[in-house]
Formats: sequence, structure tokens, C-alpha cells
Amino acid sequence: MITREMTISDIISKHPETIEVFRSFGLDCMECQIADYEEVEHGAGVHNVDIVQLLEALNAAVRD
Repeated sequence: MITREMTISDIISKHPETIEVFRSFGLDCMECQIADYEEVEHGAGVHNVDIVQLLEALNAAVRD
């Protein structure tokens, strides 16, 4: 399960299928230099993305 405390790079490295989800929310996280340190909740907040919707979509992607 993906949680708001996980770093973006951990999510992407463990679940590469989430890259498209991040992109669909306007987050090009794989190109971001701070993805290794940034928690997904912080990244969502910086880009005005609803964290609940993002987490739902990320978790749906890893379940499929």
C-alpha cells in the first residue's frame, strides 16, 4: 500500500507502473531532483494536487 509518507522515488522504483499516474496528475516526478527525499504528500501539496485522489489512483495502479 502506498502512503502519504513514502518518498516519491521509493514509490516509482518499487512500482514503475505509477509513473503514468503521477503524470496524469501533472507530476513529472521522475525528472524531479528532490524525488529521493520528498514525501508524496509534500509533492502533492506543492503542485496543488488532492492527496486523497492521488493516493487512490496510485494504489489502484499497484493493485491491477
